[in-house]
Amino acid sequence: MTENVKVSQPRDFASNKTRDLILSIILDLFGYATYAIPVLGEFGDIIWAPIAGYLMTRIYKGYAGKIGGIFAFIEEAIPFTDFIPSFTIMWAYTYLFKKGK
Repeated sequence: MTENVKVSQPRDFASNKTRDLILSIILDLFGYATYAIPVLGEFGDIIWAPIAGYLMTRIYKGYAGKIGGIFAFIEEAIPFTDFIPSFTIMWAYTYLFKKGK
């Protein structure tokens, strides 16, 4: 009797790096979109802030992702700080500056 055993494939670092960069840029642009509606945009940040924090923790795992999620939440919740590309900064930290990769 043979058993079907799924063997997980190792993550492809290069494809994840590209995917995470594209996703980070898109999410930062979505955060910038609140500037399109001057007064209502800041109210949109009330909804976007917790979503951004959660997405940060899902895209970037571990302790750094949790800290990034807190930073993204605070950055989006504070008025007039939408220009900070928090997802792209986290990508740069994860793939360019973090030691051990």
